[in-house]
Parts: sequence; structure tokens; C-alpha cells
Amino acid sequence: MSEVERESMEFDVVIVGAGPAGLAAAIRLKQVNPELSVVVLEKGAEVGAHILSGAVVDPVGVDKLLPDWRSESDHPFKTPVTDDHFLVLGPAGSVRLPNMLMPPLMNNHGNYIVSLGNVCRWLAGHAEALGVEIYPGFAAAELLFDDKGAVTGVVTGDMGVERDGSRGPGYAPGMALMGKYTLIGEGVRGSLAKQLIARFGLSDGREPQKFGIGLKELWQVAPEKHRPGLVQHSFGWPLDNATGGGSFLYHLEDNQVAVGFVVHLNYKNPYVSPFEEFQRFKTHPTIRDTFEGGKRLSYGARAITEGGWQSVPKLTFPGGALIGCSAGFVNVPRIKGSHNAVLSGMMAAEHVAEAIAAGRSADEISGYEAAWRDSEIGKDLKTVRNVKPLWSKLGLWLGVGLGGLDMWMNSLLGFSVFGTMKHGKTDAASLEPAARHKRIDYPKPDGVLTFDRLSSVFLSNTNHEENQPVHLQVKDPALQKASEYGVYSGPSTRYCPAGVYEWVDADGNALAGGPGASAKGGEVSHSNPEARFVINAQNCVHCKTCDIKDPNQNINWVPPQGGEGPVYPNM
Repeated sequence: MSEVERESMEFDVVIVGAGPAGLAAAIRLKQVNPELSVVVLEKGAEVGAHILSGAVVDPVGVDKLLPDWRSESDHPFKTPVTDDHFLVLGPAGSVRLPNMLMPPLMNNHGNYIVSLGNVCRWLAGHAEALGVEIYPGFAAAELLFDDKGAVTGVVTGDMGVERDGSRGPGYAPGMALMGKYTLIGEGVRGSLAKQLIARFGLSDGREPQKFGIGLKELWQVAPEKHRPGLVQHSFGWPLDNATGGGSFLYHLEDNQVAVGFVVHLNYKNPYVSPFEEFQRFKTHPTIRDTFEGGKRLSYGARAITEGGWQSVPKLTFPGGALIGCSAGFVNVPRIKGSHNAVLSGMMAAEHVAEAIAAGRSADEISGYEAAWRDSEIGKDLKTVRNVKPLWSKLGLWLGVGLGGLDMWMNSLLGFSVFGTMKHGKTDAASLEPAARHKRIDYPKPDGVLTFDRLSSVFLSNTNHEENQPVHLQVKDPALQKASEYGVYSGPSTRYCPAGVYEWVDADGNALAGGPGASAKGGEVSHSNPEARFVINAQNCVHCKTCDIKDPNQNINWVPPQGGEGPVYPNM
């Protein structure tokens, strides 16, 4: 613990993150033993504020956690899937793939189109009714360890710290929350999970974790264009054969359509802009008709774990465990992870409750690590384990085709002719120098169907106090200029979906395609001695892409003051 004098509170279990995994763990702990004291910390201003997902939810996890949920009048699962489309997009048209070609696991019937944020708000109500304490607006900033090195809790971030690190007039020290066990459910690329993986070597012997960036908008469309229950997935244009990704359109209730675009972060070309690809996708003839006459309501972006079976780190460490997307339980071809998040939270909770009942604390709940691969989670991920590496190694057409065949083989015969493939490079190491690629000229937004970053960030309700330490930490500014700018042409200005990063000259003019860049933005003068890296941290939507994709791993994302960031109402 730091030298600041802090108040402390003791609990049986401390849970970091009020997402599906954290809330499911809290609920299950109280179901097993109502006497357990359980606290959930949530860095968002409210539960659900930072939750972003498609989302089509497989209810298998919620069915197990709350078997009678369908009898409740206020549950958020209002729109069952009624129609399932798979499209391949070309520059001017599309082809629908017959559903019979898709492996059974890709069938979405029986699933629900939802706002995952609203699912978490609903789960939080259940947790609080059982006596769980939930503290929104408090980011877990530090881990606490005992003299044997076991995790014993967390410290919430200090409030009122000035930009220079001094204590402002509103300074309030964070609180120490102590627990017999600590469950980390921060979501993708969480700052504490990253520390734990490094400290305890949890990724040793595993493949590198892989990631994508998912961008999403919520639209209200004209009633005649609304088809409640329609799920539409596509791949192909505007991405090329070497750049992985795909898209979705989900028709919810109340004339609302969620549209999203995912770009795999192992792309090579530093001129790729996932945000611009998303905007371009909406102009496709098959897609744009849905949105004509409609209104964009919300925008957000979030990294996605894509490594799957072979990239899941060791889940347990002395004093706690990783759950949900902190562990990396997303099924990539299904574009689903919340069901596994709920199941992992429940599984970890059961092992923790058993350990506490036996009088244990701050040791390793190794049963959780031993059990998951033979559980529903493991079976879900093992079947699709080669889809991502096949796509990455062989490109869109051959990779997706063989990935589909491999899923059929695993589903029908229980084995793969490919065994378990390796992922190889990290996403950061996949990026190639700008000299090997041509700049991509993206069309200007029209403000009706396509938009710029800053107007999009406005719709995310993102807010950060400007006079606080920048929560996007550049470890070596000289390296950033020499390499990220000089060698890679400033990809941070393009992979960031929120306009956080800019390379500017002495007069403040954008040099590398940042917000407000000139027509020549993106063409870097590699010898410009006046180039300066600007971080507009107040725009950050907490997607974590910079922490993942920076080619030198030179940017470290840490939580800002608690409660700050986006506020997603129905995302």
C-alpha cells in the first residue's frame, strides 16, 4: 500500500468489475452462503455505464444462475432471435450463405438481442437484493499483497489529484478493500489483470492473447425498415483479404437497430482505421437502406478478446482468480462471450465459497483452474479454437472456409485435423512499417449516415476531468517519436476510435491523420524534428486498443478517476 493513510474495509470476497462475470460471481456467492460479505467495485459512474457489446446473448449462463428469470416482468430479454442471416459482402453486392452450411453452434435461435448494459443493471438489482454491496464510481487502481505475495484486496483510485500529481483542494485518498479472495472481472485488457498475469506468469506456456476492436452504433430506424428479432452477420467488404473482421446488424425492440463492426487487431497495415472502415461499411448497398430516414442515438467502442482456448491464461493466483473477459472467454465465430462470463463467475464463486467454508483464505483456488476446460466454457471454446488462427494465417476466403469445416469436424466427430493451432505473433508485433504499405484514402463523413470521431464521442457521453493525471501513459516519449511516428506513420491516430491521439507540428497542425488533419494527413515527414505527440485523454472511451496495438507496447492504459469515461445508456 502507498504511504497515504487510507480507510479500509474488510469483506470475504472483493470483486473488481460489475460486468456479467463479476455480478454473476457475487450472486452465486450469496446463493451458496448468504452470510458471506461480498463487495463489487465498478469504475463506471453507474452499473452498465461502461458495458458495450453487440449483443446477442445465449441465455445458458443466466438460466443456470437465475432459473426462474423468465417469470420476472422487468427482465431485459425482450427480443428473441427470429431470423438469422449470414452475408458475404463485395464492393457492390452481397451473397447470403445458406443457414444449413453453418455449424449448429452458429444458430442463434433461442438467443436474445439485448443491451448488455441493461442486463448488468438487472443483474445488479438481483445482487443487491441478496445483500451484495456495489460501489459504482470507484476504480480499482492498486493491488494489495501480504508478506507472502498473495493478493489480499485492492485500493480504489485517489480522487482530486491534479495533472502534475499534486493533491488538489478536493483530494480524497482511495480506500483499501480487503478480502479473503479477490476476483478480477475488469473486462478486456484490464489494468490489474495485466499486472497479475505478468507478476504470476499466468500466460506462461499459453499462446499470446489476441484481440479485436468492436465499434457500435445504436440507431432508431423508420418503422417500415425495422424487423424485430433479425440477426444479420457479414464479412468481406470493406476489409481486404488480409484484414480480418466482420459486422452485425441486430434489430431490437422499439424500432432500434444495433450496428457494429469488428476489426481483428492483428492487421499489418498501419494506415488501417477501424473507425473509418466501420463508417464505410454502412454505405454498402445492402446495409445503407436500413438506416435511411433513421437517427443515430449512441456510439461506443471496445476491445474484444479473440485468442480463445489456447490463449486463456492460468486463471488462479494466490488470493484470487480471473473471470469473464479478463480471462478471455469470448467465442469469436459466435461473437459471444457474456454467457461464458456468467458461467466463469459462477464457477469461481463456487470454488471460493468452498474454500472459505473450509477456513481458507488468500491461497490458490486451483480447482477453478482445473475445472474450466472440461466445463461448458471449455467445450464452447475448444470447438472453435482454430477459426481465428486459420483466418489469420490464410486470409478471409480460405481461412473462413477451412474454419467452418473445422467447426463441423469438431462438432460432429469431436476432433480437428489441425489439432490446436498456434496464434504466433502478438497484435502489436503484427504491425508493419509504413514504408511497406500505401496510405488509405477514406471518404469524408456526410453527417447523415457516416460521421467523424468527435461527434461520435459526443454520443458516448464520455467525460473526464481535464486537470488530472493523464491515464494513457507513454513510457518512453523518445521511442514514441522515433518509432510509432517515424517508422509506423502514427497508427495511434487511426486505431483509436475516439480521437485521443494526434501527431502535430509546431503550429498545432495534425501530421498523421488525427482529428482536424489536412488532406495530406497520414503522410508523415519522418525527419520532422518538431513533431509532437498530443494525448486528448478526455476523449477516451476506455476501449484499450492503444494498450494492445501500439507497436512498441509503449502506451499503458490505467483507470482515470472513478466514474469517468463513457456513459452508455442502452449499449
